[in-house]
Amino acid sequence: MSFPQITFANADWLGKFVGIYQKELGDAKACISNNEFRYRVCSDALKNEGNSPFILHHGKPTDKVAVLFHGLSDSPFFFRSIAKEIHQSGATVVVALLPGHGKLDADGDMEDDELAVRWQKHVTEVMSFSEPIANKTYIGGFSTGGALATQYVLTNGSKMNGLLLFSGALALDESVESMAGIWGIKTLAKFLDGEYESVGPNPYKYPGVAGHSAFMLTDVIFAVREEMENGNKPNLPIFTAHSMADTTTPWRGIEDLLANNGGPQVIYQIAKSEDVCHADLVVNARQIIEMQYDESKVEEPEKCTIPQANPKHNEMLQAMMLFLKSY
Repeated sequence: MSFPQITFANADWLGKFVGIYQKELGDAKACISNNEFRYRVCSDALKNEGNSPFILHHGKPTDKVAVLFHGLSDSPFFFRSIAKEIHQSGATVVVALLPGHGKLDADGDMEDDELAVRWQKHVTEVMSFSEPIANKTYIGGFSTGGALATQYVLTNGSKMNGLLLFSGALALDESVESMAGIWGIKTLAKFLDGEYESVGPNPYKYPGVAGHSAFMLTDVIFAVREEMENGNKPNLPIFTAHSMADTTTPWRGIEDLLANNGGPQVIYQIAKSEDVCHADLVVNARQIIEMQYDESKVEEPEKCTIPQANPKHNEMLQAMMLFLKSY
């Protein structure tokens, strides 16, 4: 077994990770709370340290690296339990922070017509940083992060050893997708969004999804479909975890991807009767406690507003780890 030549004994490699975020955050730096095998990037532009991108490493190159991208309005916090499980198996884990996320002031980002392009460029940059540190590379994502990971696979599939999708956003409600095709809808969405609020009851998530950013996501989804329609289909191992009660990202999007995939696939579905909401798929009971969600800031909570732990979380992790060991 041969490993790439990367020195973990000094800050050069980790410093490059900080450099990626200096472009987005300005004053990015290593967090004071970093320990021997966890490295976070902090910034005064972020709401708190829990929104920081991070790496879980072993102080040396590993056979596998998993690179994970969070969802729209979310942060790396939502991958804590999943990243920990993968790290404990001996792999390196890189959890990125998508442009426009985790910030105290995100209004300008959420109105940026180039936001989807910035996401795509960031995924490419993080993958270029991550791939040399291991023999096998896995890319994955939650919701929007899953759509971006899939888009990357379709253009760089030969480099990937596997795709991990959690509530993958490869389809949205049909009414949203139909609206995305209306001329001027993004400009209207920015007007309706008004001044975007980034601070709310959850310290690791924006209180709402900006309409304009949602249409940035539809751009990514449509690009994924176009790639497959043009014959650029995936051919690699895919793991997908999805709640059948998820109305935010319908199962049909994942189903279409799997139908086009030429490689092996492991499907972990949570029955509709379990009533697991879209955003709750990736969180366990400990994360719910760590969130310290302030329900007093929610006047009229609707279904799925108050976060709940996924009751099948441990079982989902077991299925994911079996996939990673098999492929």
